[in-house]
Amino acid sequence: MFKQLQPAVKDPILSLSFAYQQDSHAQKLNLGIGVYRDEQGLTPVLPSVKVAEKYLLESQQSKAYVGLAGCEQFNAEMINLVLGDNASRSRAVGVQTPGASGALRLLADVIKLANPTAKIWMSDLSYANHAPIMKTAGLEVAYYPYFDPLTKTVNEVAMLETLSQLGKNDVVLLHGCCHNPTGADISFAAWQAITEMAIKSGFLPFIDMAYQGFAVGIEEDAAGFRYLAERVPSYFVASSCSKNFGLYRERTGVAIVASNNLAESECIKGRIIECARSTYTMPPDHGAAIVRHILQDETLKTQWLSEVTEMRMRILNVRSLLVDALKEQTGTQQFDFINQHKGMFSVIGTNKEQLIRLREEFGIYIVGGGRINIAGLRETEVPYLAESLSTVFK
Repeated sequence: MFKQLQPAVKDPILSLSFAYQQDSHAQKLNLGIGVYRDEQGLTPVLPSVKVAEKYLLESQQSKAYVGLAGCEQFNAEMINLVLGDNASRSRAVGVQTPGASGALRLLADVIKLANPTAKIWMSDLSYANHAPIMKTAGLEVAYYPYFDPLTKTVNEVAMLETLSQLGKNDVVLLHGCCHNPTGADISFAAWQAITEMAIKSGFLPFIDMAYQGFAVGIEEDAAGFRYLAERVPSYFVASSCSKNFGLYRERTGVAIVASNNLAESECIKGRIIECARSTYTMPPDHGAAIVRHILQDETLKTQWLSEVTEMRMRILNVRSLLVDALKEQTGTQQFDFINQHKGMFSVIGTNKEQLIRLREEFGIYIVGGGRINIAGLRETEVPYLAESLSTVFK
């Protein structure tokens, strides 16, 4: 039965960790996989999460099933976190999912059910798992211009020109903030323009909100999306708790749907649950229970917000230190764009030869195309990375 089955293609990001572990360099850096690390090189359990876990340990009376939609209190709290007091909240519904990837897949499945010929447009470049998820759901994938490899910023003119030509058969996948992989975010003016296009032409905005709080702040990072949400008739959101709550392995996410009215949104929610039932049935509860408790306890929520700020400020500081070190090493300002990027990542634009040299000569592992996980870099490692990059970019 399985003789004709071809081996799976290695994941371009996760496979780096194995190669890194086998590397014998005395000094080496794994800046591929997208996890936050502190100055000790650890991905910490947030203190607020520890408090919430202790509460659950002492108060939880059962491990019985929660329900097909997951914890509805978690869903409501996540809608509040993503939308704030946005007017569209009255027609928004949520389904707890196994991470944001689970949300992406379920929402893609529903799009396929609603419109089998729908085409989903994503940025060029985009998150490595976006296209595989959409294609596996049976959707046609296309790309709109996004990252300018020369300026390392968003080519908004080209992007908006392409989106202006789309129609009711199209879905536009947008990064809510902290674009993965580039770190280059669109402006608020671009969000406004996209909103007007969606209203006029009828395409469906589909927002991936994986890093809320890691750019400027929890509220600020959602400003562009909230502007859009308040005005368009329908939108989808996939949101993750992996980064801002540090719940990577708990696989905690939510799919949010807002259609023309609450009745339509509930109908879509029912079909999402139907899709979930046929795959994993119910999402894991532990991470959602942690998030629910943190967001419902004002003292604990304030503590969590402070912890998110601390992580964000550390990333910003590392960015600044890296730019300064690269200026010193190269005598140029060619890497100043790193300070303009937001969130965990920056794409610096390495070619294949430079990528190989970084691994073989310096034991530095970054994703193809030059995505660096700034959030995984310690201050003490900045000089080594700067010296290595300056060498391969000469």
